[in-house]
Amino acid sequence: MTELRQRMDGDMVVRGMAKRTRETYLTAVTGLARYYHRSPDQVSDEEVQAYLLYLIRDRQRSWSTCNITVNALRFLYHTTLKRDRTTFCVPSPRQPGTLPVILSRDEVERLIAHAPNPKYRTMLLTTYAAGLRLNEVLHLP
Repeated sequence: MTELRQRMDGDMVVRGMAKRTRETYLTAVTGLARYYHRSPDQVSDEEVQAYLLYLIRDRQRSWSTCNITVNALRFLYHTTLKRDRTTFCVPSPRQPGTLPVILSRDEVERLIAHAPNPKYRTMLLTTYAAGLRLNEVLHLP
């Protein structure tokens, strides 16, 4: 294990990061080092940005994977190497807005009418009348 890798792992341990998070971050930094065949502390911000573009475009990595890589590299450069500022980033993907499916009055009546016993019928009526969420229904006394 290189000295830089040990320092980064130590910094993560001190901050209470989970073992799996530490392993993921170290793997992300190793990927950068392998791509450029040199230590990550010798890689510029422009090269990091080019590496992220490579991950997205050529390797077809998901936005969440690239985001983890960005966070790992930020941790390395800001915390372990104590650099003031980095300019690389991965923009957040656009999330399509979805609306919940709303049942019609007839559908609600049929659902309540098909309850197998009075206890379930009461639970459905209470849920519908109060507009409760699933977690709220599960915690009813």
